[in-house]
Amino acid sequence: MADILKRDERIPEHLAGRRLDQAAAEMFPEFSRERLKSWIQQGELSLDGRTVRPKDKVFGGERLALDAQLEAETRWEAQDIPLTIVHEDDAVVVIDKPAGLVVHPAAGNPDGTLLNALLHHFPALAGIPRAGIVHRLDKDTTGLMMVAKTLEAQTALVEQLQARSVSREYDAIVVGTMTAGGTVDAPIGRHPKDRQRQAVTAGGKPAVTHYRVQERFRGHTHVRCRLETGRTHQIRVHLAHVRYPLVGDPVYGGRLKLPAGAGESLKTLLRDFPRQALHAHKLRFTHPVSGDTVECRAPLPDDIFLLLDALRQDREGEA
Repeated sequence: MADILKRDERIPEHLAGRRLDQAAAEMFPEFSRERLKSWIQQGELSLDGRTVRPKDKVFGGERLALDAQLEAETRWEAQDIPLTIVHEDDAVVVIDKPAGLVVHPAAGNPDGTLLNALLHHFPALAGIPRAGIVHRLDKDTTGLMMVAKTLEAQTALVEQLQARSVSREYDAIVVGTMTAGGTVDAPIGRHPKDRQRQAVTAGGKPAVTHYRVQERFRGHTHVRCRLETGRTHQIRVHLAHVRYPLVGDPVYGGRLKLPAGAGESLKTLLRDFPRQALHAHKLRFTHPVSGDTVECRAPLPDDIFLLLDALRQDREGEA
């Protein structure tokens, strides 16, 4: 039996001037744009009680009401892909995502994704939007992701993310020796010339990243980053913006820099590091049913662990 969805919210003033489908996507991020557009066209997502078009502009303050049936997603295949489960209960599962695993099917990645794996391990997620996924990690970023197992849990977790009450911390290895931690408060949007990239831009969405130094090396730094917001590529863009790009970042990393006098083993590791050196190591949120605080941690993956070890050896050899 299909679940009945009912939501009734006012459109925030900051979305004034946006298309209805764009405003709906920001207000209800747990649903795909395709599904929201379909609901608008069918009159199941209405504006002040009226059926309108996806392209119609909103002014802010209108009532956006959703009254729809949620059918199971049938276009995605369940696939037996191994998952590392860090926490599981009746409402939430937290997984430690490996490098190379795309989160959601898209052009170029129609299957072999985390979503396909979730449908295999938890078949009931076929009835939840995006198989319960409420936030994402880039393909080559490792670490913790929370997934909702019920509609109620998904709504609650999305609301926590929007309220910035979910704590997400990341380990990152950056190029350059930082003198101190800090905060990057700079809006992020699409790059004006390269639509495949993000950039700090005046017209972007608010984005805040806090970072602190964990360990310094001769030409690199291990930092811990804490997100207030969750924009696409946020840590990668923000750290590159303050001129400390991530090791191995193919998009924002810039030219390869090697410490003067580094040994061949470290040079090889830095040249061949296969991805951005970024790992979501800690996740803390309020359980959507019990109200208890849930905190999960994921150990460093082998590639970052080995890189840190090589950087320490290089530093000690220089002393």
